[in-house]
Amino acid sequence: MIRVKVSGVAIDPVTKGFVVILKDETEKRWLPVWIGPYEAKMISLSLEKIKPIRPLPHDLIKNILNTLGIIVTKIVICNIKENTYFATIGLKKDNQEKEIDARPSDAIALALRVNAPIYVNEDVLNKASTEKIALEDEKGIKLAELREKMQKAVEIENYEEAAKLRDQIRSLEKR
Repeated sequence: MIRVKVSGVAIDPVTKGFVVILKDETEKRWLPVWIGPYEAKMISLSLEKIKPIRPLPHDLIKNILNTLGIIVTKIVICNIKENTYFATIGLKKDNQEKEIDARPSDAIALALRVNAPIYVNEDVLNKASTEKIALEDEKGIKLAELREKMQKAVEIENYEEAAKLRDQIRSLEKR
């Protein structure tokens, strides 16, 4: 198993769908995992350390696990079949360990909330990872991230932040 970190959530410029980018520790191999818009929002909120007023589903799961004394030990993206990823969530209570089947997007959202390590099975990484994305692709991903942040700032009526992000987007587009 290879430990990875969540680099960010972006919009795939080709499919216009959301993708979470996982990077290995050397940042040479990237694993793009396509996810839905809701899942993208849940992961982004956690990455940006935004605390909702009321618990969202992944926050609720975290609260339930904490209340029951269950620790999330790890998340593993363990398989890929027909372009669908599979994951497990490792749980521990007392000296008992269990693995629970999960969608990778939900597992990642939970891992970010409980600070659990995220791993990818070596076979999955070999099949589906890409070498470091070319500079032009990296620019597209950064633009997508900035646009998403700007949209969130507008949604919460933080227009000053939205204006700063707009300026960053314009600057990056000129390069």
